[in-house]
Amino acid sequence: MWNRLVAFILALLGRKKDAPLENADKDLTVSRFGRLSLAQLDTCHPDLQRLFYRVVEKYDCSVLVGNRSHADQDKAFNAVPQRSKVKWPNGKHNSLPSSAVDVAPYPVDWSNTKRFYHFAGYVQGIANELGIKIRWGGDWDSDYDLDDQKFMDLVHFELIKSETS
Repeated sequence: MWNRLVAFILALLGRKKDAPLENADKDLTVSRFGRLSLAQLDTCHPDLQRLFYRVVEKYDCSVLVGNRSHADQDKAFNAVPQRSKVKWPNGKHNSLPSSAVDVAPYPVDWSNTKRFYHFAGYVQGIANELGIKIRWGGDWDSDYDLDDQKFMDLVHFELIKSETS
């Protein structure tokens, strides 16, 4: 029975039974993201990839949007309610690699905004630990006053360029 269970788990990880396990912890982390999340994250800046691979180790999440095409940016700008305040090509999602990403705690429950705030705090803590400067769409001016925002984008995280870059 155990052999069948081990074989099943290894098959899920895409590993042969006798293959070495030196990167098993990385494989388990990557497997937390679904195929669509991985595809979206792959369009993002390496710092965002590093951040969210680390986040998903402890906090299950879905990557909703990385890079946005011209057509997708137009849709986001013209949507009601509006999902972006900028037109193509001025959005942080419009570069390749993207310097912005939309990520939500999994399973996504749009009505539970407290989870988005909790998740954002966790992401910001990991970013700080990794030395990655980010801005969150729930506190655009990064003043820790969450009530002074005119546009709430609780799934949005973007890189902040340093003064020296």
